[in-house]
Amino acid sequence: MSEAVTPSQLRADIYRLIDRVLETGEPLEIERKGRRLRLVPDVPKGKLSRLTPQPGLIIGDPDDLVEMDWSDVIGWDPDRALNP
Repeated sequence: MSEAVTPSQLRADIYRLIDRVLETGEPLEIERKGRRLRLVPDVPKGKLSRLTPQPGLIIGDPDDLVEMDWSDVIGWDPDRALNP
């Protein structure tokens, strides 16, 4: 952990301290009355992190789907699949 600054130090140099947090990603700790606060940069989440899990999702090589045996799937008719 880094050394904490006091509220007075923060007030005197707030813009430089904020810029340092944004540039380095290192949190800034502010100590007041024996307690500490942390100023941390927000790390935006990527779009993929918002995806919800899909049970039963096929994961693998799409070419493997071509070679799959679908004959055991209930209701699957190969003639209808090729000529809907």
